[in-house]
Amino acid sequence: MTEDKSKLLRSLTIDRSTSKAERPGRRWLPISAAIVACVVAFAAFAAFEFRRQDSPKEAASQTASQTTQPAAQPQTPQQPATNNKAAGNLAASGYVVARRKATVAAEITGKVVEVFIDEGMTVTEGQIVARLDSVLAERDYELARSRVETADAAVAAITADLEDATRIMTRVQTLSQKNFATEADLTKAQARVGVLSAQLRQAQSQFETAKIDAKRSASMLDKHKIRAPFAGVVIDRSAQPGEMISPMSVGGYTRTGICTIVDMDSIEIEVDVNEAFIGRVSPGGAVNAMLDAYPDWTIPASVIAIVPTANREKATVKVRIRFDKKDPRILPDMAVKVNFLADAKTKGAAETTAAN
Repeated sequence: MTEDKSKLLRSLTIDRSTSKAERPGRRWLPISAAIVACVVAFAAFAAFEFRRQDSPKEAASQTASQTTQPAAQPQTPQQPATNNKAAGNLAASGYVVARRKATVAAEITGKVVEVFIDEGMTVTEGQIVARLDSVLAERDYELARSRVETADAAVAAITADLEDATRIMTRVQTLSQKNFATEADLTKAQARVGVLSAQLRQAQSQFETAKIDAKRSASMLDKHKIRAPFAGVVIDRSAQPGEMISPMSVGGYTRTGICTIVDMDSIEIEVDVNEAFIGRVSPGGAVNAMLDAYPDWTIPASVIAIVPTANREKATVKVRIRFDKKDPRILPDMAVKVNFLADAKTKGAAETTAAN
């Protein structure tokens, strides 16, 4: 009976060790749950903010991809990008140049007396554009002509003496055959004829020399008249009356030329084409030219030649182009843009390649 009471009392006692072990864990559960809830809430807020900031960029990238998508559609494996390049027109820029352009200068040193031209004037081949002081040259020419006349007179005099000496020699020969003249008289007559013949040859040589000297003096006199080497238009007048000019700029001379003349019939276009596209240019090909001064004016032209050399620094090749029709509005050194037109064969090949 006593033992049963003891067991009953022991069963009613509270185990302090078990309650103490379980109490701390139960106390941290709410705190852990609160921390986890805070972390989840902060992560959700951060994700929301990040998505809100990236939404404009995604929209812009989607818009850009939609915009560029049509341009990228022709780039298919069956049709490379080079086909479009070959099918289009090649553009280049350059300048109008004159193949015949000359600075007219004197061949001698002298003082300018008169200038007969001005900018914009049209001159013909051989026209006198200026004149130099020719007083001394005229005197030299007169002296040379006088020497020619003197030599001519000497030839005439010796010729007359030779004719007389020849008649005398013939008479003496006749008399000598009849024994009316001595051998000494015949020898003397023959010697005189020989001397006069030699003098005549000398006089004739002097006469020819005098004529050559006279021609030289005339040429020097003519050099004092400066003439246009070809027909063209005067684009620059350099010298003025009273100035000294010389073929070489030495000794203090400040002028070497009178004017600059351009042959307007020789104007053409020179452009630099990138060497990567020079294969699309062929001699005789059609070209459309547009001057910067007249942007609304399209001038038909054609390729003259491709200069067979490349510029290493610019990686370009020079191409010469002719105007199909000249116009007074086209002036040297004007800036021009050209479009090389693809011919029918090139276009047909490009279209066939594009269709395939």
